[in-house]
Amino acid sequence: MTPLRILIVEDQREVSRLLRTSLETLEYDLEVVEIPSGEEAILDASRKKVDMLVSDFRLAGISGIELMGKVRSYHPNSKIILITGLTDPKVRKEVAEAGADAFFIKPVPIADFLDAVERSLGLVETFLPAEPISPVEVVERVNLPDLLTGLRQELKATAVILLNDDGYIMARAGDLPDKSSEVALVSSLLAIHSAGQKVSRVLNQKVASNWHIFSGGEYDLIFAPVGEAHAMLAIGKKLAEESAVLKSVNTFSASCKIIEPVLGKPIGTVKGIKAAQEPPTTSPEMVEKTAREMEPLFKDAKKRIKPGEADAFWNKAADKHKSPTQPDMLSYDQAKQLGLAPEDE
Repeated sequence: MTPLRILIVEDQREVSRLLRTSLETLEYDLEVVEIPSGEEAILDASRKKVDMLVSDFRLAGISGIELMGKVRSYHPNSKIILITGLTDPKVRKEVAEAGADAFFIKPVPIADFLDAVERSLGLVETFLPAEPISPVEVVERVNLPDLLTGLRQELKATAVILLNDDGYIMARAGDLPDKSSEVALVSSLLAIHSAGQKVSRVLNQKVASNWHIFSGGEYDLIFAPVGEAHAMLAIGKKLAEESAVLKSVNTFSASCKIIEPVLGKPIGTVKGIKAAQEPPTTSPEMVEKTAREMEPLFKDAKKRIKPGEADAFWNKAADKHKSPTQPDMLSYDQAKQLGLAPEDE
């Protein structure tokens, strides 16, 4: 019996390798082939059998749905699994209507992925039908780190970071190229964010829409608000090149629309999201009061304290805070010294 042939079409090498490695753990006779582009996959399908196609929804030059149609024109019984970094319900609806057997959002849950492979290829006996692809309730099934990881993979970015307007990092995927400049970069971006929000209010915009794109250096950066109190940045190479900037902005915008309702939910109600611990807020009045109280201490700290002054300070403190006594009463220790207390057994 010839092995079942599975074609993985994914231009992100690490994702493709992860899927292949997971498939190789299955105890079945499988031939797993990795191909980085849709065009190469079509050529392969025209020459060899394809029992299952596992493809990214977005490929350079061709979509996963278009590739699915081409493969099935050669192999009508091929099973199809599509994956993507986007969580847009419109994408999920499009996949469901196209007739894919399964659909996963990056990062792909490997256990569910392998289960879908076994079910679709008939490798396991089951009396339960496969779960249909539903275009609704996508947000409740993902969390912030997953959303940012998916966006990072989709953009091929170095890092994606979600901030609140206090500068607190709510979630992140990846690290900035220069960790030492992170504080300075975030501080500068928050100043831009604050100014943009003010301009939006002056213009009476119901939803703030001020995008900032930095290009031309070693890394490009896209920065935009997410709702009223958050902002997100993506940094990576060639994000804002003329040939890629529209795709980058559209992908970024689609993710913002998915993330915003997640942020609007009370903490703990979104499955998989660990409650974010916000830093304690301090009002300007509290800061000013604390500064006034601390000022004399800092002034006194500059003086050299003499030994006699230290002794006088502690004697004064002891007199001030000693326990009140009554002349007609003895303490237990005083009574014990006079032999009036019972002896300890």
